[in-house]
Amino acid sequence: MRLQILVIMEFIFWEVLYYFSSNYSTASRCCFCFLVVFHFCAAQALVKLLENAATTIPAVFTFGDSTFDTGNNNKLTTMAKCNFPPYGRDFMGGKATGRCGNGKIPSDLIVEQLGIKQLLPAYLDPDLQTEDLLYGVNFASSAAGYDPLTSKIMSAISLSDQLEMFKKYIKEAKKLFGEKRLRTINNITANSLFVVAAGSDDIANTYFLIRARMFQYNISAYTDFLVHSVSVWLQELYGLGARRIGVLSTPPIGCLPSQRTLGGGAQRNCVGAYNQAAQSFNSKLSKLSKNLNKKLPNGRIVYLDVYKPLNDMIKNPKKYGFEVVNKGCCGTGTIEAGIFMCNRWNIFTCTNVSKYVFWDSFHPTEKAYKVIVNRLLKFFINQIFL
Repeated sequence: MRLQILVIMEFIFWEVLYYFSSNYSTASRCCFCFLVVFHFCAAQALVKLLENAATTIPAVFTFGDSTFDTGNNNKLTTMAKCNFPPYGRDFMGGKATGRCGNGKIPSDLIVEQLGIKQLLPAYLDPDLQTEDLLYGVNFASSAAGYDPLTSKIMSAISLSDQLEMFKKYIKEAKKLFGEKRLRTINNITANSLFVVAAGSDDIANTYFLIRARMFQYNISAYTDFLVHSVSVWLQELYGLGARRIGVLSTPPIGCLPSQRTLGGGAQRNCVGAYNQAAQSFNSKLSKLSKNLNKKLPNGRIVYLDVYKPLNDMIKNPKKYGFEVVNKGCCGTGTIEAGIFMCNRWNIFTCTNVSKYVFWDSFHPTEKAYKVIVNRLLKFFINQIFL
């Protein structure tokens, strides 16, 4: 409850600050100073609450697509990988690790903000350490989707196979730490955060770009199909012991630079039909989370809205310190993503990524991700500890 109040206070701060910023009177400046001090105190309280949450959250496990993939696709024979420059340009040591961005991605930012560790390693990372199993790993695979066909088309690790990897993780953890510590392993599973992000590749690529499902489903029926797949998957994850589960919505797909290029006409506008499809899916996903909470004892399935904060950044970039929203930093920023031209030989890659909401034509920058994760994590923690 305290966190909920503080989040509301922070929202009020930004709204009032925006109002007074247009008025240069002495009273406005006084209010501005007061609000700055007030917001600083509220921010410190939020940090404290997140630190307290970290003491009861032993680990984080992520599933899904490139939003969370920290390198599981590196050894796969697939076009969906990001383990080469300029990816990772602003990462530790400027190393391309398989993360589809210029630096850290949400998997890393979540564990970092919770104080669990700096980075969330990929389960298939050959350098994975034994102790990593106690603090969480990432099972996500770039280009995976809730639709099994999506993963098959791009040779990604499907969501069902990601669950198989999690089952393998449980067996490995039990073997490594012994049956005497079985209670510890069960405690980790029950109290950890499980977060999944998928659906964007299903809608953007499988349905609209390749049209592999368009003759089988209209968009309403297809989003129903996706949500049913999510429901089955979440219940299986719950059956494996997960209790604190966050489900990310899809972003405003029609405003991603690649989708502007492919369907936004000569002016590269946001594609309304794609955004409507994303909103339809998100609405059904939100309802699903509420229904599952009623159905699954002690389960806490939390719908995490990515659409609104990213859409606000796109519509009001200056509010967040951005300048460019309709193209990515990498290459021309209009179509490049992964192996498809976002590489070291592309001479058009920007020099100042801080101006950009998007790193390539599909993935946000670390700066943009930080804004999103900061908001979603506070909400997630608040919902868990209600």
